[in-house]
Amino acid sequence: MMLHLSAFARLSYPLAGLLAGTAIAAEPTATSTAADRTSVAVTVYNDGRGLVREEREVELPAGIVQLRFMDVAEQIDAPTVHVGTLQGGALSVLEQNYEYDLLSPEKLLEKYVGQTVTLVQQKLRDNSTVEEEVAAKLLSTNNGTVWEIDGRIAINPSYNRVLFPSVPANLIAKPTLVWLVDATGAGRRTLEAAYLTGGMSWRADYVLALDAAEAQAGLQGWVTVDNQSGTGFENARLKLVAGDVHRAQPEMMKSMMMDRAVAAAPAQVQEEALFEYHLYTVPRLTTLKQNQTKQVQLLDAPAIQVGKDYVLRGGGGYFRSPWGGSTTKEKIQVFLKFKNAKDSGLGLPLPKGIMRVYKRDRAGSPQFIGEDRIDHTPKDEEIRLQLGNAFDLSAERRQTDFQKIADRVFESAYEIKLRNHKESAVTIRVIEPVGGDWTLLQNSHPFTKTGAFEAEFAVPIAPDQEAVLTYRVRVTY
Repeated sequence: MMLHLSAFARLSYPLAGLLAGTAIAAEPTATSTAADRTSVAVTVYNDGRGLVREEREVELPAGIVQLRFMDVAEQIDAPTVHVGTLQGGALSVLEQNYEYDLLSPEKLLEKYVGQTVTLVQQKLRDNSTVEEEVAAKLLSTNNGTVWEIDGRIAINPSYNRVLFPSVPANLIAKPTLVWLVDATGAGRRTLEAAYLTGGMSWRADYVLALDAAEAQAGLQGWVTVDNQSGTGFENARLKLVAGDVHRAQPEMMKSMMMDRAVAAAPAQVQEEALFEYHLYTVPRLTTLKQNQTKQVQLLDAPAIQVGKDYVLRGGGGYFRSPWGGSTTKEKIQVFLKFKNAKDSGLGLPLPKGIMRVYKRDRAGSPQFIGEDRIDHTPKDEEIRLQLGNAFDLSAERRQTDFQKIADRVFESAYEIKLRNHKESAVTIRVIEPVGGDWTLLQNSHPFTKTGAFEAEFAVPIAPDQEAVLTYRVRVTY
């Protein structure tokens, strides 16, 4: 049966405190491991967190039981843990603990400080190696080991191994959630547990392949998921949240936990709106191993319409002082642009990531021609990729006049020579960030006031030709 949210809330108890190693009263014990999972779903966020929801079949006796829920993530955010029953008898959670004092050689030594253990040493005797056991009391493990052996103190003695009588009860092999539950009646139950964990992240990477005419391109998007949470998830339903999530609200987490609708597997990752974010669902079950990076295809748009944009951007300091007649050479930036719309072959919300652009050379080999990072981009918005500087376009800027008209009032004139060495015509957008209160007095090309402190000129240039942009501006600071 599906547990309604109100019933789930009555059965779910967020952890009030981390009581690592706290012993629960001697009660019947039941243990659940990853082998008991019947389903698991993982939702990964942009900020390094993941939401894990899993269902397990657990056999419980009646009454108060200590349930050890093993194989959870080492980086679990314990206060976010929720547990409830989906099928079987009722279950009340009386107490919840997260035990993470993991068994290791260092921890084992620390737990035996002040106690006597056995050191095994190898010695050469009668041309053969024999092992000799020595009783030794461990006094300290700070910056090495200090032992008492035969009434004398030894620092870091040489030994081959240490024999301990047992593993302390408060050391565990894996991070474990321990619940003290009150089960109404014995039998098998389907439990649902969910929690947030660190150590999980994802990013989007895109490959844009230009055609020979540089008018169309194929776009492939890939999702790279990195699992460093401390545990693996086999055959998991994987979902990805794109957006700038400040904090995962409990209401959102619960609603995602209750979402069990399983649709027929589509061909590509499915996208849907989720609050002010976007949720991407991988259509097939996948395994996320610990310390594994996995890639899943996000989209494949074979033919989108693209265009190029050439930009020469000036500097705000040009208009405050004379240059002394010098000429400066400047770079012209090249951008690739396209609209994230259906008529361009897209129309999907694109998560932020790096978009790498390739074009085939005459021999047919793809060559890398630049990359840029895009932000989360809704549908019907334009994407602009700055790929570098144009090799066959050049610009020379010269200040032809500078006058101080009055206190804080200046006039200056400029000449910008733009040369096109390409085999096709281009249009260069010259963007001048003019400060203060400004007025354009003369200009050789039409301009647009694109901002309070910005003028933009569109300068067309024929193949193997030069165009000269001149203008005079008055600025009051």
